[in-house]
Amino acid sequence: MSGGFPRPACRYPVLLVLAALALSGCSLLRGPQQAPITEAVPVLVSPDGSTLVAGPAETTVQTETTRPEAPPRPKRPAAPPHKVEEPPPQPVAPPAPPPAPAPLIVTRLIDRNQAHGLLDAEVQKPDGKVVGRAVDLVTDASGRPIEMVVNLQGFLGVGDRKVNFPWNVFRFTPNAKAATITLNLAPGQAPPADRSKAAAAAAGAATATRLPLLDATVERPNGAKVGRVVDVLIDSNAQPQAVVLDVSGIISTDRRTIAANWTALRFGMRDKALYPLLDLSDAAIAASPAYESNQPIRAVSPAPPPAPAAASPSTAAASTARASR
Repeated sequence: MSGGFPRPACRYPVLLVLAALALSGCSLLRGPQQAPITEAVPVLVSPDGSTLVAGPAETTVQTETTRPEAPPRPKRPAAPPHKVEEPPPQPVAPPAPPPAPAPLIVTRLIDRNQAHGLLDAEVQKPDGKVVGRAVDLVTDASGRPIEMVVNLQGFLGVGDRKVNFPWNVFRFTPNAKAATITLNLAPGQAPPADRSKAAAAAAGAATATRLPLLDATVERPNGAKVGRVVDVLIDSNAQPQAVVLDVSGIISTDRRTIAANWTALRFGMRDKALYPLLDLSDAAIAASPAYESNQPIRAVSPAPPPAPAAASPSTAAASTARASR
């Protein structure tokens, strides 16, 4: 060697030992470490003995402790599809029937034991002796009976005469098997004396205050003919209940009679004489039950007019507004 002290030959090995101790001290300070997990890298060997490394170099993978997988939950059976139930078909209400036509007449049942026909009914004295037959009834302008005309019997039909008696001297027994009318004259009272033919004709004529009803023609307010009076039904209180009308030729050519309520009868004035009025149309006459002597009595009256429909509030308000304008 050249001049100077020779370098010791062991200097480098001492330095290596010190470095190793330093490194080991650092590792002691950090504590034990987990060995790295390395993945094996396949090594391919070629035929000539050279080594081929497939893939990348070693890599260190830090993994966590894996939990065991939970067993799969059993699948619930699928719920059947919800079936939507359709509501049952609602019954279709039939259309409302058209309103019934307004009635043409109203009827009233009259017991035959409570009313009897006047025409040709036997008239007797209180002792039961028949003296004649009723032939007519005379009313005033209000429809109140004022007289009865009786055909008094003569001997063998000779000397028969018609006499007008006041209405209040008669008693009526509709259900009597014999005479239904009794003439109650006061003791010693005689029938009216015979009158002349002119006086009898005048007594039988209609005037402004009296009307012989039997055989009179009943009219409507418009002047059309309703029928002819052929009888009057009287009750036990001497009150007329119905008139029997011959309506033949009004709706058919056959003879037909109907009973009309006495209260439906009115009286008008024409040519200074009374005449009977009854507001029965042809349709009402056709709808009226026939009057039969052996059938129940059903007396008819014209049906009252229908009541006017009540106006709605809106209609009433509109009417009021129009009226105010």
